[in-house]
Order: sequence, then structure tokens, then C-alpha cells
Amino acid sequence: MPHDTIFNEHRSLLNAVAYRVLGRWSDAEDVVQDAWLRWSAVDVEQVENAEGYLVRVTTRLAIDRLRSAASRRETYVGPWLPEPILTAPDVADDVARSESVSLAMLLVLESLSALERAVFVLHEAFGYSHSEIATMVERSPESVRQTALRAREHVSRRRRRYDTDQATRRKVTESFMSASTGGDLASLMQVLAPDVRLVCDGGGLAPAPRKAIEGIDLVARALVTFGGRMPEDPRVVVTEVNGGPGVVILSAGTPVAVIVLHLVEGRAREIHLISNPEKLHAVAGL
Repeated sequence: MPHDTIFNEHRSLLNAVAYRVLGRWSDAEDVVQDAWLRWSAVDVEQVENAEGYLVRVTTRLAIDRLRSAASRRETYVGPWLPEPILTAPDVADDVARSESVSLAMLLVLESLSALERAVFVLHEAFGYSHSEIATMVERSPESVRQTALRAREHVSRRRRRYDTDQATRRKVTESFMSASTGGDLASLMQVLAPDVRLVCDGGGLAPAPRKAIEGIDLVARALVTFGGRMPEDPRVVVTEVNGGPGVVILSAGTPVAVIVLHLVEGRAREIHLISNPEKLHAVAGL
């Protein structure tokens, strides 16, 4: 079977692995392209398990890139959020899959080491065994088992439990956008939790607060201000973003912002707003 046929059969899996390890779609695409270059030079007749080989190469490349990216994030302007992506409705219907790709989970994974993150993603999100992962990351099965345990405990301590009911999330998201863009402060406060937190990622390339905003009054006023600064003739689309309802705001067909709400008991507890233009390529084409 030709190299490209085999590779394309596994491309979506490789993209999914790389994105979850890196939290940035553009970097994930680069990693998968590098994996293709390595695969194209391999004698496929000598490869017993193409999926295992390709996931191994992709994982190692992603770990290397994640380690080099850590220093770049030390000088990042303002809060750093993962790069949003569009996801299919069937991802939202699967709680485990939707959580593994959610912005909230990807943000928690940022606190892991590169190796811990890769092991956690491969085991928890894709179901690879410790022995399979050991081959991928060049560690012993026992070492991988300990790394997986350490990562799982760390994630469990830091992870917040958000509502997973997709119908409620979509309804609240739509109400949120209607109130924000309409300047309806009273209605907006109805969908916000008292201790709501707004995190904006402009990366120094788009106007955004340099620190998180906390508390219902400050967050509501900041959102009404944001709604009043919408681009001329905007198009607001509620669609599937990172495994659940999200908002993509476009101007002349180009994405200018993505907003995702994380709910607790039906009200927004944390809001992620990404307006860094370098992070919006994966939500284009709507």
C-alpha cells in the first residue's frame, strides 16, 4: 500500500494526538507534517504496526515541540489559552471525548510536564496501554505507569467539574451572546455565576485585558463593553468548539474572536475569550 494512503488513514488520529499534547492547532499541523516526512522515507514493508509507528513518531515530535514552546510562553503577553478548534457534533455527544479536547482540560494539561502530558493524553484520551505508551516514549512500562498515575492525580486535583449537558450549554451560550451584543446588562448577569471569571487571550495582537477579570459585576460590564466594540457588520455563529457549544465572531468572513463558556449549575463560572489572530485559523471557513 502506498505511503500516502497509509498515512492519510491515520492523519485524523495523529492530528488529534498532537493537538491534545500541544494545545495549539498550528503546531499540531506542523508536527503531523514532520511525521509525514519521516514516514515517507520508511520502508513500509518493514513496519508491522503502522498506527503504532506513526503515533510514536508524532508523540515524540510533539513532546520536543512542547518543551521548546515552554520558553516562548514565558514572554507571552497576557493570559495564554489553548488554540480553539471546530469539532464535530458527535464529539460533544461523547462526554469523555468532549472533555479531553475542552479548553478547560487543555489548560489544566499545561501544568504537566511534556512527558506527563503525552502519557496522560495517550492513556486517558486514546486508551493506549502502558506497555504501548512505553514503546512510544521510550520508557519502561513501570515508569509509564507511575507517570500516568502522577499525571492523573495532578489533573484530578486541578480540574474543575463543569456542566456537560449540551442542550443547557447551548441555551446559556445563546442567551449570553444575545445579552452581550445587545448591551442588556441585567439579562447578562442572569447567566453569570457570582464568582465568574473572564480570561481573555489577545496575545498582544488584539485588545484584551492583561489579567483575568473576576466577579459578576466586573465581568458583566467588561462583556457589555466588548459587545459594544464588535466589528462592523459582524457575524456571530454558535457552533461546536472544542467539544461543546462555543461562539465564533467573524468580520468579513474572518474570525476575530472565539468565546467558550464553562458552566456550573447552569451559569457561566469561567469564560474563555480568544482574540489573538494567530490562534483563530482553525475556526475559519464558517
